[in-house]
Amino acid sequence: MAWDVEGLVASLAGRSEHTRRAYGHDAAEFVAWAERGGCPEPSALDRRTLRRYLAYLETRGFARRTVARKAAAVRALVAHLRRTGRLTADPGRALHAPKREARLPRVPSAADAAALLDRAAAEMAAADEPLARALAQRDVALLELLYGAGVRVSEACGLRLDACDLGAGLVTVVGKRAKTRRVPIGAPARAALDAYLHDGRPVLAVAGSPVVFLTRRGTALPPRDAHRVVAAHPLRDGRRTHPHALRHAYATHLLDGGADLRAVQELLGHADLTTTQLYTHLSQDRLRAVYAATHPRA
Repeated sequence: MAWDVEGLVASLAGRSEHTRRAYGHDAAEFVAWAERGGCPEPSALDRRTLRRYLAYLETRGFARRTVARKAAAVRALVAHLRRTGRLTADPGRALHAPKREARLPRVPSAADAAALLDRAAAEMAAADEPLARALAQRDVALLELLYGAGVRVSEACGLRLDACDLGAGLVTVVGKRAKTRRVPIGAPARAALDAYLHDGRPVLAVAGSPVVFLTRRGTALPPRDAHRVVAAHPLRDGRRTHPHALRHAYATHLLDGGADLRAVQELLGHADLTTTQLYTHLSQDRLRAVYAATHPRA
C-alpha cells in the first residue's frame, strides 16, 4: 500500500489497457527491486536510488526502448507518490533514460495496400452464408478504415455508432489520453462502412451494443481480434501485416502525395510533430521528386 502501484494504474484511466498494464508491471518490478535493495518505503527514495535502478536495467541487457519504457513507468510512479503526499519532492524528474532508437516501420506500398483491400472485397463477395458474409463485411470495413483513415487499432475498435457521420465522410475517434478527433474517410471506406452497418452488423448485433465493430457473438471487437483480421489478409508476397502498418502506410502515402506534415500530424492525432517526422524518412520517392524539382544541381 505504501508504494500505491494500484493507485498509479487507476490514475491512468485515460490511457489504453495495454499502457496501464505495462506501467503497473514495470512499477511493481521497480518496487520489488527497491525493497530488496534497502529502500522499503517511498520516504527512503532519492535520486541516487533511481540512478542505481537505471544502471541495473542497463546491465540486464534490455533494449534501449525497454529501458526507456521502464524508466517512464518509474517516473510516473514517483510523480504519483508526490501528488498523493507520500513524497515531499519528486526525485524521478532527474531520471533520464537513454533515447530510444528510431526504428523505421516496414510500410506496404500503395499497390500492396490496394491489392490487400481488393482481395478482401473479393472474399466478401464470395461469401454466401449470412454470418460469414457479415463477418467478411466487417473485416472489409475495418481494413478500409485502418488504411483509409489511419486510425489506431484501439480507436477503430472503440468507434461508436453515433461517431460515424458517413454523409459528411467523417468519424470521431478517441485516441491516446482520451483525446478526441474527427478524421475524414474516403469513398471506399464510406461505402464499406455503410454496407457493413446496414447489412452485416445487424446479423452480429445484440441489443444495446454502441460500438461499430462486433465479434460473431455480438460483443465489441477487441484489438487482438482486429490484429487477427489484418493478419488473415496478407500482402501480395505472402507477408502478413498488422494494423499499425496500415496506419504507417496511410501517413507515408499522404506525404508521398504531397500532404503537409502538420496536416498529417493532425490526422494521426500525434501530440508531437517529431513523431510525425518519422514518416519523412519513409517517403523516399517524394524526397527524390522534391530534390529533382527544386535543387539547382539535381
